Amino acid sequence: MSSAAPILLTPGPLTTSARTRQAMLVDWGSWDERFNQLTASVCSQLLAILNGAATHHCVPLQGSGTFAVEAAIGTLVPRNGKVLVLINGAYGKRLAQICEVLGRDFSTFETAEDEPCSAADVDRLLHADPAITHVALIHCETSTGLLNPLPQIAQVVKEHGKRLIVDAMSSFGALPIDAREVPFDALIAASGKCLEGVPGMGFVFAEKHALGAAQGNCHSLALDLFEQHEYMARTGQWRFTPPTHVVAALHEALLQYHEDGGLPARQRRYANNCQVLLDGMAELGLRSFLPAAIQAPIIVTFHAPTDPRYQFKAFYERVKAKGFILYPGKLTEVDTFRVGCIGHVDAAEMRAAVAAIAQALHAMQVLDI
Repeated sequence: MSSAAPILLTPGPLTTSARTRQAMLVDWGSWDERFNQLTASVCSQLLAILNGAATHHCVPLQGSGTFAVEAAIGTLVPRNGKVLVLINGAYGKRLAQICEVLGRDFSTFETAEDEPCSAADVDRLLHADPAITHVALIHCETSTGLLNPLPQIAQVVKEHGKRLIVDAMSSFGALPIDAREVPFDALIAASGKCLEGVPGMGFVFAEKHALGAAQGNCHSLALDLFEQHEYMARTGQWRFTPPTHVVAALHEALLQYHEDGGLPARQRRYANNCQVLLDGMAELGLRSFLPAAIQAPIIVTFHAPTDPRYQFKAFYERVKAKGFILYPGKLTEVDTFRVGCIGHVDAAEMRAAVAAIAQALHAMQVLDI
């Protein structure tokens, strides 16, 4: 561990394996048949993770996860549709902002940053407003690490005959989601999260009938998932220049994912990382923001020390000098910082990170630890 090659304890980009990085050393022609096969293999493997091949298409898209979220809303929500956006953090607010920018009618329901939205809330809201056609939520709200009850909400949305769009950016690949049991029109994730690829590619699992009915909905040429899927199905190629190295890295990361034991093994490692982190930070007197019942093993938000000598920037730089990159807090009312549990790291690195945090705070003469 050196300052030149730190371990990224963030929600993405994150630390990748040497094999994944090595996969990016080959240049690919975007029309080459071998690259087309690579793309098809990646999409097939992604669909298999959520048992979605029978019901959903996997539509890859150039860009970050937010590009894919905007593409899903813009493509699958008709221009006369209305979206109920469930918010308990910054990324829920981003969903609402996307709807606003796209000119889609929407309403919001916001709970506290430490309070999941409930299926009962959704049931009440859908009864109250029959104009709603779609519900959008964040599965794991990355601004805190909070886990929303996706299966229960999905069932209520289905019972009302409405459509569900799920931002599963920070959960897909590590937390179980089964398309045979959880109904959704779209579930969105990205390469640089729990699959431990590199950033640069989003993907949308779009329900086949919903995608087939979406022609002409989209506001954008480049973000049109209907056209992206139609072109790829017809030619095997991406419509526009693909992120070739990102696709190759994700293919290699998926090979390792399966070699390691797939989703159950990934979930166990992240859960162990999270517990080691929570236990170690508690010994330092640093409190986590969320109760354990709603804490996803993805990223943990901690209350910042109250000592006036604590400043996040100085703290960040000291921890970085010891080989670890942390994340600033994203809460509006409380001073916090965040530590990720995901990436190509294990319990040993988490213990080392806790030690680096302790040393940094002691060096800053922060008294409350």
